[in-house]
Amino acid sequence: MRRRSGVRRCAALAVVLAVTAGGCGRLATPPDDGRVSVVTTTGILADLARQVGGELVDVESLVPEGGDPHSHEPTLRDVRDIVYADAAFSNYLMLEEQNLIRALDANLPEDVPNVPLAERAARYAAEIIPLVENVNLDTIWLGLRVRGTGAELGATRSSEVRLAATGLDGPGELVGYLTETFGEPAVFFDSSDGFDAGDGYADDTATLPPDAHTHMSWAFTEPGIYRLDMTAQAVPTPQDRPVPLGETTITFAVGVDPHTVPGMDGATVLDAGHADIAVDLDGAEPAGGLYLYADPEGGRHAHQEVHSPTETVIEVPNKAITEVPGDPRFRMLGRAGEEIHQLPQAVLGRHVHGEIDPHLWQNVRNAMAYVKIIRDTLTEIDPENAATYRANAAHYLEELEDLDTYVAATIAEIPASRRYLVTTHDAFGYLGEAYGLDIAGFVTPNPATEPSMAERRRLGEAIDNLSVPAVFLEPNLRSRSSTLTQIAEERGVAICPIYGDAFDEEVTSYVAMMRANADSLRDCLG
Repeated sequence: MRRRSGVRRCAALAVVLAVTAGGCGRLATPPDDGRVSVVTTTGILADLARQVGGELVDVESLVPEGGDPHSHEPTLRDVRDIVYADAAFSNYLMLEEQNLIRALDANLPEDVPNVPLAERAARYAAEIIPLVENVNLDTIWLGLRVRGTGAELGATRSSEVRLAATGLDGPGELVGYLTETFGEPAVFFDSSDGFDAGDGYADDTATLPPDAHTHMSWAFTEPGIYRLDMTAQAVPTPQDRPVPLGETTITFAVGVDPHTVPGMDGATVLDAGHADIAVDLDGAEPAGGLYLYADPEGGRHAHQEVHSPTETVIEVPNKAITEVPGDPRFRMLGRAGEEIHQLPQAVLGRHVHGEIDPHLWQNVRNAMAYVKIIRDTLTEIDPENAATYRANAAHYLEELEDLDTYVAATIAEIPASRRYLVTTHDAFGYLGEAYGLDIAGFVTPNPATEPSMAERRRLGEAIDNLSVPAVFLEPNLRSRSSTLTQIAEERGVAICPIYGDAFDEEVTSYVAMMRANADSLRDCLG
């Protein structure tokens, strides 16, 4: 068996994490009880690994119970577990917070399997679907995107691309930010304190991995024309000098006629669907520059268009007027109750993702592919116990076959006209694809903050227009969605649980999670 070393040198630790922890001296060596040591990024993957490994394997999930893999930052204990692991399983496809993936790649010894399950699942016939986002907002979604892998630059999944705001011309201030899963705002760009070239615009920079995209909110304090200067750089490794990728100026028409912007006669106006300020890491699109990658239909690849910023205006209409929330964490937007124009974040949470929906396990047959990959990996690193791993996997695959049949039959009990899923988290595309649900997406762009009266009205109208008998909240988000809960209750709409990325104290296994989801859907929609 490939066994972990009793002593791993301090240099194996990622420098950024080791420094914050005070060095290797504080890293207690975990006890070696003879079992194979496995780390996974999420509790769902940990459960699958335990089913295959049984008593022969010690499994640790880096994301704690009820945690959010999209935003979990690695801890010193996580790094220790990674350093001493015999195998590591991540989902990837941009599911996990990039710093967690970076910690995994930097600290796992080179001879230890580092397995991205979602990316390898296709070898066992997993169903892979593109990430398609349904447009329920009546303004444009505007995000940031890095296209391409940057392989020619030496980039890997641990590399980063920096998109920086470097200047603003406009009548007021601009704040670009996202709201994380539990309501904490993370500010990318804020013009109110200027743009400091001396530190490389560090306070006004968004960082993404290659081939990734993120949603965000854009707030403007006054109506008028805004021109935002931006640059992009690639950093293949921490030791490399940044590679310039270009610069551009993005024009916004805030509360004014977008067709009358001075100097931009005949410009294309983007006012609906989904668009990103994008940079191409592989140089396939406009060489050495940023551009607008837009889809008026909202996420369907066949309709995506490339626009030059010099010939494009992004409309922020008067219907985008909202009020600064009372939550003091949002004081960067102004005083509570003040009116601002805002293009809202499309999906709650730090939703950095690529072109493929990463939530494969919502289709039970995809989870079966994960189990087969885990079985193969454990057999490779511990051939002496291969027969046990194969037997455990075979037994669990039979259980998953029964689970798949149960989920399909249970959801089939819902009348076809009522199989309409509304959630606050875009994590259920595979569930819909596999079991015949119509994914309506979300009903509010940001349930973590108090919406304005106009947003409350639009939220109520969305529920009425969709004629849904229930909305579904993940248990770890329910307490952060008080407005959605209140409006649903006012309309007599049921509020039901659904599990996406994490377990809780009541649902502690993958099989229990999928059964609970199927039962909840049937009971609330049927």
